[in-house]
Amino acid sequence: MSAKEKSANFAVTLTDLSKRFGDFVAVDRVSLDVRKGEIFGFLGPNGAGKSTTIRMLCGILQPSGGSGTVAGYDVVREAERIKENIGYMSQRFSLYEDLTVEENIDFYGGIYNIPSMKRRERKEWVIGMAGLASHRSSKTATLSGGWKQRLALGCAILHEPPVIFLDEPTSGVDPISRRNFWDLIYHLAGEGVTVFVTTHYMDEAEYCDRLGLIYRGELIALGTPEELKTRHMAGEIVEVL
Repeated sequence: MSAKEKSANFAVTLTDLSKRFGDFVAVDRVSLDVRKGEIFGFLGPNGAGKSTTIRMLCGILQPSGGSGTVAGYDVVREAERIKENIGYMSQRFSLYEDLTVEENIDFYGGIYNIPSMKRRERKEWVIGMAGLASHRSSKTATLSGGWKQRLALGCAILHEPPVIFLDEPTSGVDPISRRNFWDLIYHLAGEGVTVFVTTHYMDEAEYCDRLGLIYRGELIALGTPEELKTRHMAGEIVEVL
């Protein structure tokens, strides 16, 4: 498949993408493709290279080797264009806790340079999508972890990006809030948004269309959740009684 054909069918493409910090190899020649509208899960333990890969794809970190595209833009040469066409939600809550829900959304509407005529429409859409109508005037600091995550997701997609990156978005959130958060992700994917999510929760991995398993910087398996569960893995099974 040519580069042009890949760009038409895939939202994210990686070929031997690598990142080194001195002698330490954080990401080691990762290659994968994520289709448009797909929910792709990046599964692995802490320190496996998930967040480093995400930061390269978002144009935050410069790769040490390999190539890739996000939303049709090159991760090496067009990092700034990538930032304009993605949504990003980090592991840690990154909004302003001394502002209200509405004030945070207004602030990010300005950051994303959304036209004033459309800004109110997008704000109301985010509040409705995230179920924040009864909290719109609440100080963000007073919200529970689940409501904060909904607000953070809403601000990340305020400018209608075709691709969103969620870096362990439900870490530290209770199971019910996690389930509700995934309902929002399904809603976005249903509208054609590509979702690239990192997690170390096995039950969350089941919600993804496809998964990539990363360990010590290497992509060790790739497929649907069902394929990865049924695939024979070399090694011994040990039962602890």
